[in-house]
Amino acid sequence: MKAAAFDYEKPLNCDDAIRLVAASGGNGKFVAGSQSLGPMMNLRFAQPESLVDLRGIAALRACRDEGACGVLGASITHAQIEDRAVDDYTQGLMAYVARGIAYRAVRNRGTLGGSLAHADPAADWINVTRGLDADFLVIGAHGERVVKSADWMAGAFTTALEPDEILAGVRIRKLTTGARWSYYKFNRKPGEFAEAIALCLDDAGNGICRVVIGALDGPPHLIENARELIDAPSPAAFDPHLLDAGLEPGSYEYQVHRVALERAAATLRTHGRNSQ
Repeated sequence: MKAAAFDYEKPLNCDDAIRLVAASGGNGKFVAGSQSLGPMMNLRFAQPESLVDLRGIAALRACRDEGACGVLGASITHAQIEDRAVDDYTQGLMAYVARGIAYRAVRNRGTLGGSLAHADPAADWINVTRGLDADFLVIGAHGERVVKSADWMAGAFTTALEPDEILAGVRIRKLTTGARWSYYKFNRKPGEFAEAIALCLDDAGNGICRVVIGALDGPPHLIENARELIDAPSPAAFDPHLLDAGLEPGSYEYQVHRVALERAAATLRTHGRNSQ
């Protein structure tokens, strides 16, 4: 199938983009890499009357150093993160994750902000940014605002963004050189979304020791002060947290998430971080 007919605009700044979507009367959508919306339109699951392409807005592709933090523009592609063509504030974590996203053709066009705005629970960035406790920088008709990672995702494919707002960038606290991290994603073949995700992050320099359980039915489940889990001698230590994440004991989903946690924790203990 092919998409239903739609109007197309490619503005050069955020103000014009916001104005164009507002003028659509609720029937317009922002689009960046189109790796999520495009297939939905081709299958007629989504039929916006107009698309406002954000790729022409240079400000959305910019990075900036803010001292203890760094900001990545929302239109930065997965491939740019993979290739370290943009600043790396995460000691290799985001580059490692990026190269496991779908296929290179998808990574060449798909964007950080597009993935986060789409908010598929099984996507990588929605889980990684939760572990990094990122800030989401939003701009709309009523000005700019900051959304904390804990408040970003309300449910599957549902975020704090209003229809006429743009995710402009993501602010990340820089990990220190001594930071340890591991990321494990289970999917049956390359290119598929994950059935289970586990992220372990231990950064003593920033006072961080977190675990994320991802690829759930809704938002990722964050475990703060996770030292006993990362250093756990027994996998049974994960069980109470899997229950808190809403997984049913004995189910397939419970088992694959448990294995993901075990393997992520073992990698961190053994190697300090995934191979880069």
